[in-house]
Amino acid sequence: MLENELAEIKAELLSISGVNPKKCMICGKCSGTCPNYDEMEYHPHQFVQMVENGEIESLLNSKSIYKCLSCFACLERCPRQVEPVKLIEAVRMVVERQRGNQHLKAEAVPSFLDDEMPQQAIVSAFRKYRK
Repeated sequence: MLENELAEIKAELLSISGVNPKKCMICGKCSGTCPNYDEMEYHPHQFVQMVENGEIESLLNSKSIYKCLSCFACLERCPRQVEPVKLIEAVRMVVERQRGNQHLKAEAVPSFLDDEMPQQAIVSAFRKYRK
């Protein structure tokens, strides 16, 4: 992607989320409390820093945006109220907008299930990926 495209996407992410990544002091408390930490390629504090540093393309291609459970545990632990979950949701929203009209249908859910998947992930998938 071109630099101006990435700058536009960064501005869109900040607008959608309402998050000020400059407030993050990289303490890692958000990541330390994340229940899906081991499954994520990039952790909550890394999302915030990557947006701040303009490393948007890596985030747009990351599977971590789909591993976030949107449980808001990161928000609860953040001493500066940075709200990493809102930033992750914004990245996910931008990716889904770029994809177009490919949303999760109830009939497709059984093909994604396995014994390891928490029920919260299934419920949040419906909330996030259908119109």
